[in-house]
Parts: sequence; structure tokens; C-alpha cells
Amino acid sequence: MELTRTRVLEAAAALWMRRWYDDVTLQDVAAEADVSVQTIVNRFGGKDGLADAVADLIASQAAQTRQAPIGDVTAIAAALFDDYERNGDANVLWIAQVDRVPAISRAAAHARNQHRAWLEQVFADRLPAAGPARERALNLHYAATDVYLWKLWRRDLGLPREDSERAMRDLLTSIDPRRGSHD
Repeated sequence: MELTRTRVLEAAAALWMRRWYDDVTLQDVAAEADVSVQTIVNRFGGKDGLADAVADLIASQAAQTRQAPIGDVTAIAAALFDDYERNGDANVLWIAQVDRVPAISRAAAHARNQHRAWLEQVFADRLPAAGPARERALNLHYAATDVYLWKLWRRDLGLPREDSERAMRDLLTSIDPRRGSHD
């Protein structure tokens, strides 16, 4: 039972990493996973339920991939790039659909919350106490680590990973609130 569920989730994730949500049918997923459409409906309730489960799976995988020591900017950037190199193109594809697919909108909201929580964890050594200064610092760290910045460097500008990671490290170092005011 669990093996079938995993096959379906992996098949759906693989398809949605390459194609628009509306261009993937339950029949496509069923064929890829070697199950019936009815099996998918029985386990996930339909396409939206399957999308929610795929989003949970990807979020769980991202949490595992993004393990990094607190405050180690080099390790943090490397962990984030490991995740983005694997899932960045799919993330960008899903984000492009957020306004028209409720399941993707839910997944994106969850991913934003997860990313923010991750930032709070890995930059715990540098973030100010609760309040406006902390919010400002978190927003800067969020912008410096956003998937669209990865897309800009890696896809739009065609920079090698090493140069892109260095640019992210430079940004993260420059916005360290411990370095003084950035007003």
C-alpha cells in the first residue's frame, strides 16, 4: 500500500516538475505510476488532493536537503543551492500558476512559511530579537535566498553554480544585521 502511494507521488511530482498543472491528467499519473486512475482517486480524492500530497512530499524533501549549521553562510548557501538545483525550475513553474490553481496556491503558501522558518533557524545567530528589526532582517534574508534570485543567476544570466553561490554568500554577508545599520 505504502509503496503504491510512493510510486504515485513520485510519478505526479516528476510530471509536474516538467509540465503545467492543467497539462497533467490523472491518467498520465496513473500510467507513469503503473496504477489505475481509481487507485489515485481512492488514495488522494482526486487531482487537488494528489497535488497537496505532492507538495507535502517536496516540502519534506526540501527540509532534509536544507540541513546546515546555524550561521555557516557557506553551508547554508550550498544546502539551498542543492535544493534549487534539484527543484528550482519546478518551483518557478509552480509559482507561475499560483494565481489560477488553488492547490498550487496552498503549496506556495506552505513553502513560503517553511522557507521563512528555515531562515529563522539557520540565521538564528544573527537575527535581532522580535520586532521590526527582526522582520526587516528576515525580509532581507528571504530576498537574498529566494528561488527567483537563483533563477536569475543560473537560468537567465547562465552563471555557473559556483559563481551564483558566491553571489548569494556575498549578499548574505552584506545584510548581516550584526554589521551595523543598513539604512
